[in-house]
Amino acid sequence: MTGLTRCPVVRIFGRLAGMNVSYRQIRAACTEESITLYQAYDAAIAGPAVAAQRFVAPFKRERMTWIKPSFLWMMYRCGYATKPGQGRVLAIELSREGFEWALGHSCLSHDDGRPGWAERVRRSPVRIQWDPERGLRHEALPHRSIQIGLSGDAVRRYVDEWTLAITDITDRARAVHAAVGRGADVTALLPAERPYPLPDGIIETIGASRA
Repeated sequence: MTGLTRCPVVRIFGRLAGMNVSYRQIRAACTEESITLYQAYDAAIAGPAVAAQRFVAPFKRERMTWIKPSFLWMMYRCGYATKPGQGRVLAIELSREGFEWALGHSCLSHDDGRPGWAERVRRSPVRIQWDPERGLRHEALPHRSIQIGLSGDAVRRYVDEWTLAITDITDRARAVHAAVGRGADVTALLPAERPYPLPDGIIETIGASRA
């Protein structure tokens, strides 16, 4: 926990109102020790991962794997667990030390105009993308959501060192989808995501907005 900034969120579900949203900002459910990230897979990968509480075969370490701290962006990407190959949604509790290592060793996936970008992207094991955040009906919102691509040593650390717990939240994803379809209030079903406190050096590395 050394050097980590206090994260105020303690609730798991029930979106918090009044959040000040910057254009490029990491919003996540987190505790003093962990941050929640999302991935979606088919049952062949998700089932063994939940059983082992870590990613095991047929998960492929040699492939880049993308993690997302935004629940609603994950719902957009997997279509509320309806898209082929993404029928199981996983919430991965990651150590904050690991998460911040990944950010600190990352490079934007597009040329950010700073000198040395080509060399940084060649040697970095982590890619950063900022895509439009999504609403309940997958509509694009005016601010961005971060996607983090892990490869090489970062995948090894993700699987062997950083993952604290893996939970299948597919039923919750489907419950949110059904409630949205009925026009019901889904506030209590959504994760309590807050701006994640970033050290100054990481803000610059990932191209995040300053509050």
